[in-house]
Amino acid sequence: MSAAEKEDVDTFHNLYDILESLCIEHDGSKKDHPMQWEALADFTEEFEDAIELYEKALELAKSQREFDYQASILFSMARVWVELEKSDAARDAAQGALEAASKAQDEELMTEIKQWLEEYRFYS
Repeated sequence: MSAAEKEDVDTFHNLYDILESLCIEHDGSKKDHPMQWEALADFTEEFEDAIELYEKALELAKSQREFDYQASILFSMARVWVELEKSDAARDAAQGALEAASKAQDEELMTEIKQWLEEYRFYS
């Protein structure tokens, strides 16, 4: 994050490559975790590629019944879908995020998602 904020492109790409290698190395193992894939997606510059990584993270979070990660991943996906001008997918992802946040009993995230849904007129 620090490299991205400082616009240090070389360091950003080096750290991204390390994170990507870590995700690939852990893929399918006991060390595989949705947070790794979500972080990789968060820093992926191409939106379509980010969606694919979020989907991988979501699949893993669902298999582990990690509702907090499901909520976070789906909410991130919703924001990317908006950037891709896919409002139906954005709304569906955000509503899924709201449901998962409810199961995780994360009131703060639920409030944030509801505000986002209202801002984009997906929720009233």
